Amino acid sequence: MSERPDLRARLSVHAPFALVLLVVLVGFLRIAGQHWREGSVLLGCALLLAAGLRGLVQQERLGLLVIRSRVVDVLLYGALGLVIIAIAMTIRGGPFG
Repeated sequence: MSERPDLRARLSVHAPFALVLLVVLVGFLRIAGQHWREGSVLLGCALLLAAGLRGLVQQERLGLLVIRSRVVDVLLYGALGLVIIAIAMTIRGGPFG
């Protein structure tokens, strides 16, 4: 019976990463459904979500979202998310438009 709280604690460490992966999965599904712009924006939002979680949640509770120091992770996740969203919103026409 004492292992149950340990299992819950270990699984809760991976919940933020699972949430980010869920947004990524929805983004890839939108891209596969020929809605590449919406899917790309969702991928950017997943990175912004990762940046927000990395900035607000304690390091011990983030699991696989922790790669580097907090500042570097937040800056890189946030910048890449904003770049992906900006590119997805500004591309017009082309083979996908």
